[in-house]
Amino acid sequence: MRILLTGSTGFVGSHVLRKLLAGGRDVAVLMRRNSDTWRIRDVVGRAARIEADLRDLEPAYAAIANFAPETVIHLAWSGVGNQFRNDQSQIVNITQSVALARLAHRVGARHWVGLGSQAEYGPCEHPVDEETPTRPTTLYGVAKLSSGLLARHLCDQLGLRFAWLRLFSCYGPGDDPAWMIPYLILTLLAGKKPALTAGAQLWDYLYVADAAEAISQVALTPTAAGAFNLGSGRPVPIRSIAERVRDLVDPMLPLGLGEVPYRPDQVMRLEADVRRLREATGWSPETDLDDGLRQTVKWFRRQRATGGGQTATLS
Repeated sequence: MRILLTGSTGFVGSHVLRKLLAGGRDVAVLMRRNSDTWRIRDVVGRAARIEADLRDLEPAYAAIANFAPETVIHLAWSGVGNQFRNDQSQIVNITQSVALARLAHRVGARHWVGLGSQAEYGPCEHPVDEETPTRPTTLYGVAKLSSGLLARHLCDQLGLRFAWLRLFSCYGPGDDPAWMIPYLILTLLAGKKPALTAGAQLWDYLYVADAAEAISQVALTPTAAGAFNLGSGRPVPIRSIAERVRDLVDPMLPLGLGEVPYRPDQVMRLEADVRRLREATGWSPETDLDDGLRQTVKWFRRQRATGGGQTATLS
């Protein structure tokens, strides 16, 4: 199967690229000329590289048509960080997703797979399945939901299989240092005390290699269509995660639990019901939390030992 992939330089996308290449798939990556390829620099040469900007795909049309992808996996997104969650720039992601679905049809692709978010649901105090009403509270969640709905409608019109994976919390090697688990690891590796809430939140964390496997399986399963929740299905208190990370780094280090107040809109429970995904593809997470945290701490420790920055590869 020939696969066109966007977002290959991002955290999740880099692992998806590795998974597809390891499975012998013929992959082309769509990226801007100035993209930072540090996460994939050791494998990007094994994929066809098509330079393009999602804001204007027309200059890349001939190259994409020549590659002739059967499947498009759309993981690119502008404004993932918390500081951009209510930024007006989120809206551009909607038009880019729709344009990519149209282009997929024009070049003869038959399958379109996109990455959504648990933010589409908004706060929920119970396990979330795909029938849970969507009530996003951020512009990020609204843009994800809108992109999925519009792309689905367009794919139905054009005869493409549409699949949309709503990702819950994800962690692992190559993660952005601003997210909670990398923040914990890097602060503790520096011998400092991380400032945290009381940690009573129950959150569903999925190891990134398992997320990449799920995305790959959906892309490669012709009958997998519609929306799918993507998480571990096993929520864990944030306090427990902090304690496990601390024990992996240095059990003697303190944790600043309770030093940060809960936000007024604090999400206290994130739990994905993943039965639909499991039934459609046979997928289930293989990495338990302790092993995933161990591998993540190992990666960040190695990165820090090499001088920090973007120097350590994911392999």
